[in-house]
Amino acid sequence: MLMLLACLALVPADARAQTAAKRVLVIYTTQRDAQFSITADQMIPQLLEQSVGAKIDYYAEHIDATRFAEEAYTTAFVDYLQRKYRDARLDTIIVTHTLAFQFMAAHRHEVFPAIPVVFFSDDPESQRFSNAAGVIAARDYRATVDLARTLQPDTRDVFVIVGNGPRDAAAERVARAQFASYPSDLRFTYLSGLSNDALEQRLHTMPPQAIAYYLFFHQDAAGVNVTPIEHLNRIIGVANRPVYSWVDATFGHGVLAGGFISIPKQLEAVADVAARVLRGEQADTIPVLTANTIQNQVDWRQLRRWSISPSVVPPDTRILFRTPTAWERYRVYLIGALVLLVAQTGLIGLLLFQRRRLRVAEESVRHGQADLQESHERIRDLGGRLLAAQDAERSRIALELHDDISQQLAVLTMNIQMLCGFGAGVDDDAEVVAREALGHADGIARSLRDLSHRLYPTKLRLLGLVPALASLERDMTTRSLAVRFTHANVPPLLPQEVTLALYRVVQEALRNASAHSEAQQVYVHLEGRAGALFMTIEDDGIGFEVADGIGDGLGLVSMRERLDPVGGALTITSTPGAGTRIEVVVADLISSASLTT
Repeated sequence: MLMLLACLALVPADARAQTAAKRVLVIYTTQRDAQFSITADQMIPQLLEQSVGAKIDYYAEHIDATRFAEEAYTTAFVDYLQRKYRDARLDTIIVTHTLAFQFMAAHRHEVFPAIPVVFFSDDPESQRFSNAAGVIAARDYRATVDLARTLQPDTRDVFVIVGNGPRDAAAERVARAQFASYPSDLRFTYLSGLSNDALEQRLHTMPPQAIAYYLFFHQDAAGVNVTPIEHLNRIIGVANRPVYSWVDATFGHGVLAGGFISIPKQLEAVADVAARVLRGEQADTIPVLTANTIQNQVDWRQLRRWSISPSVVPPDTRILFRTPTAWERYRVYLIGALVLLVAQTGLIGLLLFQRRRLRVAEESVRHGQADLQESHERIRDLGGRLLAAQDAERSRIALELHDDISQQLAVLTMNIQMLCGFGAGVDDDAEVVAREALGHADGIARSLRDLSHRLYPTKLRLLGLVPALASLERDMTTRSLAVRFTHANVPPLLPQEVTLALYRVVQEALRNASAHSEAQQVYVHLEGRAGALFMTIEDDGIGFEVADGIGDGLGLVSMRERLDPVGGALTITSTPGAGTRIEVVVADLISSASLTT
């Protein structure tokens, strides 16, 4: 126990005070459901806790303004407070507005004699009593008139709406005193003392350059207490000109604008003074503060209703209830859509540009292919012409050898034979020479005959392809190379171009086998199937690399060139050490036959 007391003694007094809860009572002039009361119940505890650093036990009471003048009500309210807060041990009391200030000034010694009071008053003539501090924010009715003249410079008449109760009359007196300083071209008409019907009729027939000013209305001409906001709603419905006000609670109920007393500003000023008292300052030592709590506000919906441009609104004025434009509401989406549209447009443009480049490239390729095809056709035609010219020249040379030189050799041979048969009178040496010349002449004749046959075999022209290939088989067979030719279903009549092409292919293949492949056997097979000719030439030689052989040898190239004009196809299969196989197909014999016509 002693240790605990010692620890408490070490804690500063201010820290211990901050940990204890503070009890605060607020007495309102306004009703419990009034905007000021609702806002104060939310803000005052928060502002005090932030400033004082302690928990706030918050209590609130509301004076019935309509019964405040009754002595019995005041006595009952005093008794109520004494009974309820007898043991509460309040730290301070906050009173708001004129009636609560008057009540506390008259009865504080009966209910809370020793508790410091913080007051908020809108009456500049309020006199501070003992053990009290506060804030005075005088009502400025002129602020609303000044704002109205800014929004509607042509205003000439101001119809002041005011009730008939004591509070209404007090507000009217202050308003008349403040408005007296305006120039004479601005006329003020006070609509107090009128019945409800007369008041509504007067507001419904205001001149064009007029406005209505809702000042104060708690009691009508018949002495009936009314709710100000409900009465304002009726007035807004009948008024033919804009309605202004200075009461913050009226904003949002059809009032165009006003120099409203800012409730948050009022509460911040009061809470600041109350926090100083709760922190230990003597209330009497704190000077009474004068606060400017006016905030100009405009209802954007009413601007549109009365066709007033927002551009005339002063810069320091709050514009509330503004309906955002489509741009303000959907700005993010519109910007995103615009960016996406620009990106898509750019992408489409890029794709179109690439498409155009691709078309140009394709067109260039097509032209190049066409040129290549044309060149290929020209080369193919030239190759065909060269082969045809070669065959024609071979035929001419063969005929020349056969018909001219061979005939001359035959005559020469006959003469030599006659020379050899003359008898004994001939010199033996001359006879030997003659016989040798005869042998040479026979050899030359055979060589010319073989050359003529190779250049253009007569059997190919007279008997056809099969007999010509059979004769070629016999001619090419030697001691070191055996040639075997077989055939099946070969049509007896073939186009001359096909016959010559196939014969030359076999002839070139046998020549290559004899000269280069070191083959011992060569098999040639020719077969007709389904309107086409299939020929296979296969040897058992040393083989070769097809890609290298085609590039280096003219014989293989000439084979392809032979077959192209007749629509034939050539396939060569060979690997080193495994022999060579040549496959030839002439598929369309009808089209090939048309070449000879």
